[in-house]
Amino acid sequence: MFDLSGKVAVVTGGSRGLGRADCLALARAGADVIVTDILIESDPSLSQAAESAQSALAQVFTSQHVVYAEQTSEEIREMGRRSAAIKLDVTNREQVREVFATVKRDFGSLDILVNNAATLDHVAQIEHQNDELWERDLRVNLTGAYNCTKAAWQYMREQGWGRVVYMASVAATLGGFGQASYAATKAAVIGLGKSMALEGSRFGITANIVAPGVIATEAWKMTDQKMRDRMVLRTALRSAGEPEDVATTIVFLCSPEARYVTGQVITVAGGLDLFVF
Repeated sequence: MFDLSGKVAVVTGGSRGLGRADCLALARAGADVIVTDILIESDPSLSQAAESAQSALAQVFTSQHVVYAEQTSEEIREMGRRSAAIKLDVTNREQVREVFATVKRDFGSLDILVNNAATLDHVAQIEHQNDELWERDLRVNLTGAYNCTKAAWQYMREQGWGRVVYMASVAATLGGFGQASYAATKAAVIGLGKSMALEGSRFGITANIVAPGVIATEAWKMTDQKMRDRMVLRTALRSAGEPEDVATTIVFLCSPEARYVTGQVITVAGGLDLFVF
């Protein structure tokens, strides 16, 4: 089951964390995977790319060499799959169109899109929310997913088959204290995903949304220990999830077996969204 042999997947924000796990899981299921990210190890302008992203986390990851796009692509090729690591700024519409056209030309199809690229480092109560970072979060988290979906859509329509997965968050449905821009954009992604499920239904395209909870990514491990402990205690299973827990859900949603699942929000949160006491 869940055989993705012959399918070509594009994952945005694939250099680390959830994106990297998604890339590897899709490849293990048989897909050829294009790893895209605004940060690529061999990019001579890597530091400038991190700075231009207006992301403190991107700059920290760059300085600490937590950028694995090309390494991930190499691991995928070692599995016997085709792969490439491509620099991609999801807010740059022209670049998105060019990259997706290159994927179609060089790999023959574009079957799966995982909209994973996002920012999550803007944390402040409303009176202290930074207006520029609010706009950045809209551009990356929401408009970035729109840009990539629009670019991939024509290829999926032409072939009469496609899988689009959007990465939301439990913050989208529960809200997030000090996370107004993140929660709002992730909630909007749910609306985008459901709309695409409706539009794609007549063309063999499904669209679903995954809402992770507390997942032990590199970013989560950088947060304060006391905060991490509180978040785990808020989770029914009393543990953080692993990136692979999210990735396996995405593999299912992209598989032929999920042909009758579309427009759904799949929460992968260990019961974080339940009443816990």
